[in-house]
Amino acid sequence: MKDNTPLTPREIVERLDSYIIGQHSAKRLVAVALRNRWRRQQVPLPLRDEIAPKNIIMIGPTGVGKTEIARRLAHLDRSPFLKVEATKFTEVGYVGRDVESMIRDLMELAIGLVKEEEASAMADKAKGAARERILDLLVPPSPQATPGPEEGGQQQVESSTREKFKQMLESGKLDERKVEVQVEQAQAMPMVEVLSSGGMDDMGSSMKDMFSKIFPKKSNRQTMKVKDALVYLEKEEAEKLVDMEKVTRLATRRVEETGIIFLDEIDKIASRGAGGQSSGEVSREGVQRDLLPIVEGSTVTTKYGMVKTDHILFIASGAFHVSKPSDLVPELQGRFPVRVELDALGEDEFYRILTEPQNALVRQYIALLATEGMDLTFTDEAIRAMARMAAEVNMKTENIGARRLHTILERLLEELSFDAAEREESAFTVTDDYVADQLTDISADEDLSRYIL
Repeated sequence: MKDNTPLTPREIVERLDSYIIGQHSAKRLVAVALRNRWRRQQVPLPLRDEIAPKNIIMIGPTGVGKTEIARRLAHLDRSPFLKVEATKFTEVGYVGRDVESMIRDLMELAIGLVKEEEASAMADKAKGAARERILDLLVPPSPQATPGPEEGGQQQVESSTREKFKQMLESGKLDERKVEVQVEQAQAMPMVEVLSSGGMDDMGSSMKDMFSKIFPKKSNRQTMKVKDALVYLEKEEAEKLVDMEKVTRLATRRVEETGIIFLDEIDKIASRGAGGQSSGEVSREGVQRDLLPIVEGSTVTTKYGMVKTDHILFIASGAFHVSKPSDLVPELQGRFPVRVELDALGEDEFYRILTEPQNALVRQYIALLATEGMDLTFTDEAIRAMARMAAEVNMKTENIGARRLHTILERLLEELSFDAAEREESAFTVTDDYVADQLTDISADEDLSRYIL
């Protein structure tokens, strides 16, 4: 989404419909939430700063599209997006990740996003500089002495030779020639790895930055083809051209104004019932109280500076089978004013998921096997049979929503995928009879389907 041409809520829903089947109520709510961010930017100060984001709780079983809705929403306007499980966090004072780490992670993602955009803007300059460096390797300039008639003639010859090589380089005639390039190597920092693996990610990251500034980077000469050297040198030159102060400034603003954090499994940190609280209940409530200031709006220290969380959009989700949203601490409930229940998926939705979205599973498998020269097709009856089987297995065993389609298709095409490179026939049609032959026995046996499908 561009600032000058923002998508309307209706357009946002239409974009989401291209990838996600059903869940119209949830799409409408997140579309309004996204549009409200743009609307806030149009409101004059000081009222603009008083408008808080309308955080959302999505309630529904696994595999119905909660995460996908939030992820696709972030893609629509290139917002920094972080998905994190609420169960990863522990109360301050315990070993584990503190809730502020998700803001630091979001900032890292934003830095990468903005850096990529800035490098893309500098792509032409970086490409030109990389080509000049390659030409220096192919036609090394001779050391210059005091200028004279002989040196002038030599310069003309070198200039003519360099021009010929430049033309050959641009036409791709030198792609396979080998050159030696100075390549920087990442330094191993065992102590940093130990800190990170122990849950001290932020301290490990800070130490890594500090050591990288103190100790010079190691480099060695590597022989590679010209086409590969060009790719490496273009990336290196782009990094030199990127202004990191500008990147940090833009990334901070983007996190504060358009950042999205998707808190999955928030129901797992809700207290379960009004009875006596165990130590586990106390710990869960502690995480909720640590989350509260972040969601309400506070300032978090990162290695890139201070980041305000006041206008970050938080989308929480959970199945809420055992607990319910009202089991969250009252203050946290108040910071998630918008709630929507997502519908469970049935046979009709599974059929549409297999066929309609731009990234439909059937299209994915057709494209995958096309790389082996195989023309894979599915009859409509076969697709309906798979959808029906997915719905039945979900009903008999654990309901994992649309994720069941992945396991069914993998099982269905297992033999075909294994033999694809060696098969003589270039075409194969999956029929309902083939689906029955491959899967009916397994789906009929509840114990087998529980472990295989």
